[in-house]
Amino acid sequence: MDFIITEAIKGIQQLYNEVVPESLINIQDTRKEFEGQATIVVFPIVKYSKKSPEQTANDLGNYLVEHVDVISGFNVVKGFLNLSIAHEYWLNLFNTELLNPAFGTFSPNGQKVMVEYSSPNTNKPLHLGHVRNNLLGYSVAELLKAVGYEVFKVNLVNDRGIHICKSMLAWQKWGEGETPESSCLKGDHLVGKYYVIFDKEYKKEIESLKAEGQTEEEAKKNAPLIRAAQKMLQDWEAGDADVIQLWKTMNGWVYDGFEVTYKNLGVDFDQYYYESNTYLLGKGAVEEGLAKGVFFKKEDGSVWIDLTEDGLDQKLVLRADGTSVYITQDIGTAEMKQEDFNMDKSIYVVGNEQDYHFKVLFLILEKLGKSWAKGLYHLSYGMVDLPSGKMKSREGTVVDADDLIAEMVATARQKTEVLGKVNDFSEEEKEGLYQQIGLGALKYFLLKVEPKKRLLFDPSESIDFQGNTGPFIQYTHARVKSLLAKADYTGGQPVSAVAITATELDMIILLAKYPSELLAAAAAYSPATLANYLYEVAKMFNKFYHEVPPIVKEEDQSAKQNRLNLCAVTAQVLKSGMKHLGIEVPERM
Repeated sequence: MDFIITEAIKGIQQLYNEVVPESLINIQDTRKEFEGQATIVVFPIVKYSKKSPEQTANDLGNYLVEHVDVISGFNVVKGFLNLSIAHEYWLNLFNTELLNPAFGTFSPNGQKVMVEYSSPNTNKPLHLGHVRNNLLGYSVAELLKAVGYEVFKVNLVNDRGIHICKSMLAWQKWGEGETPESSCLKGDHLVGKYYVIFDKEYKKEIESLKAEGQTEEEAKKNAPLIRAAQKMLQDWEAGDADVIQLWKTMNGWVYDGFEVTYKNLGVDFDQYYYESNTYLLGKGAVEEGLAKGVFFKKEDGSVWIDLTEDGLDQKLVLRADGTSVYITQDIGTAEMKQEDFNMDKSIYVVGNEQDYHFKVLFLILEKLGKSWAKGLYHLSYGMVDLPSGKMKSREGTVVDADDLIAEMVATARQKTEVLGKVNDFSEEEKEGLYQQIGLGALKYFLLKVEPKKRLLFDPSESIDFQGNTGPFIQYTHARVKSLLAKADYTGGQPVSAVAITATELDMIILLAKYPSELLAAAAAYSPATLANYLYEVAKMFNKFYHEVPPIVKEEDQSAKQNRLNLCAVTAQVLKSGMKHLGIEVPERM
């Protein structure tokens, strides 16, 4: 409502002979318990009016009613001026903007942004924590794309290191040539199986050495299995042909498995980076930092940065033997990605256990003088728990992503069949619907919570056709489409001269917020705000649906057309909004 800001500035100038900036006029939605649709916060204006907040609000309210045709009335609550906007304004807005096929779309803004997410290890399958990461990263990327950014989705795969060698060594010792084909297991599941086997056998060796008199710390270092895994890592770094071949084979199994999971989740990537190609990067930046005095060298030859004045601590960036640490690699990888894509912003979707790491990384890059470092952002998210408790991957009790997806689809099948509304669906249509409902429930439940919050995921609670769930929104969309089909709706013909109910007015106001909700969700990197807005839209439609007479039987053609238009825009907003969350909505359920 930019016109209110413009007219309020004119009013203040005329009433008090003062010119004020646009930023002074703070407009909010009017609280539900008061009459009106737009509220001006008057407190910042009183220093210009030299009057009390109530007097100032009344002055400005009278001015606006007198000078702006579409402002039909006002009321004052302390320092808040609540304005009532005439129905004609909302109908005109609905007809000119909301019925426009381009409603909710944005032109390119000329900026590039990278969203890096997933970043799995190739020693085990994706689990529930990865599911939140992938869904969050994908949705943030889609939101940014929707509001005009050129977006690059990137996956940095952790495909090297001691954890990879553990799976490789266990397969060598106990695998007996087992493959995904011979075992009928997805490749990532097969490799994960041997990671678990390594851990179990390693623990046995530790207990055996402790029984011989070694301390637990000594036993962990001296166990033959861990020594063999360390030797294998050294051989890999030295380019041993047999180790490299085994590494390529087993990683290939994992990549094939990951792709199946990504496809089932509905996420994708524009570019993959692999740690095996990037782990040596960053040493040039260390030399650069030493030359600039950003880093310093200790007596043993190790290189550090002192961040104590920034409220952090000293951080190692290069070991005494000249080998890199994770932060070194991340410095180099950040530079490489910037060279590859030249983006304005780069978002790292990583769990909150890495908060400190990213504070240090971004600060180092700024101190190195990287102008693009100001555009780096860590999208930190909380752990996902199940009612049974926290996941522990090394014991093999991790909640596997593939199993979770299968469970969600099975639960969707069970709950949908109980309702008995798919009897006329073909088997193919049923399976597609169960997939949409199961995945929609999973995605919505994980995305409706602010990323920073830890959440408890209850699969059975997520698949409910009532309440703040994905299936409720999906069902509402299907209900709207069914209504439009029964009414033989052919398109949004504008209707201006028609009386509207209070609920219809509320619908128009809520639907009109869709573009600003997209912008807000993208700016906050938070699909949660959009998810909860879509829930409000679905709730509002169901209220409207139950309050108005049967639309298909409505005899007043103008009222009927206007209500069908409202239905059509509701369906468009739900479908478009859910798509930005990575969720499909069925045409019928």
